[in-house]
Amino acid sequence: MNWLDEVKWDAQGLIPAIAQEVGTGDVLMFAWMNRAALAETASLGQAVYWSRSRGRLWHKGEASGHFQTVHDIRLDCDNDVILLKVTQHGHEPAAAGSPAASIACHTGRHSCFFQRYENGQWHAVEPVLQDPKSIYK
Repeated sequence: MNWLDEVKWDAQGLIPAIAQEVGTGDVLMFAWMNRAALAETASLGQAVYWSRSRGRLWHKGEASGHFQTVHDIRLDCDNDVILLKVTQHGHEPAAAGSPAASIACHTGRHSCFFQRYENGQWHAVEPVLQDPKSIYK
């Protein structure tokens, strides 16, 4: 199975995408991706989105020069939201904070974004901190 087939696209063939800065953890932006945008992002290592207003692929920074280098592509627990961990070019990020060890995901993990794209496949890369059966009774 192609890794793109595991993504749950909406009726318009889109998926929400969140860009988060690697250095600070700041959520930088939300945009939409279609299949071609996600494939191009994985191939280029730079963020490419689907611009609904322009009706075309939008390589972030193509006009402004404020490109996003993509370090990590993650898919959430329901396979319907993408998180891009990026370096946003055009400014220097502040020092990174320390992550909390709380559980936010119904799978018992800290984050719902625990699946990472590597070598043509999605891999769970965050540990289960608590068995979901012991959380949801």
